[in-house]
Amino acid sequence: MNLVEIAKLAAAAAEEKKAQHISILDIRGLSVIADYFVICHGNSQTQVQAIAESIKKKMEQAGSPPRSMEGLPEARWVLIDLGDVVVHVFHKDERDFYDLERLWGDAAQVSAQ
Repeated sequence: MNLVEIAKLAAAAAEEKKAQHISILDIRGLSVIADYFVICHGNSQTQVQAIAESIKKKMEQAGSPPRSMEGLPEARWVLIDLGDVVVHVFHKDERDFYDLERLWGDAAQVSAQ
């Protein structure tokens, strides 16, 4: 699987759990952190956990398990490291506060389909 396919699979897994406002940002050339960010949010702690667990499960099934996952118990901002794809699953309040899309405003948007 290439990096765009990994990002799209993570976005699809998030969508299955009704994640809101799913964005894929192409940050190649803008950062050494990763090549793509997948950003979404849930409206409750339980939903954020379900989204993150769904992404983890789908990536494991696809043979690309996460290298690490942080923030799951608190479920305010869960970070899933898929190598050169980093998934940010926010609680709505944290997403509004950190506004990663604005911070990475120079990044190109990638269609999730």
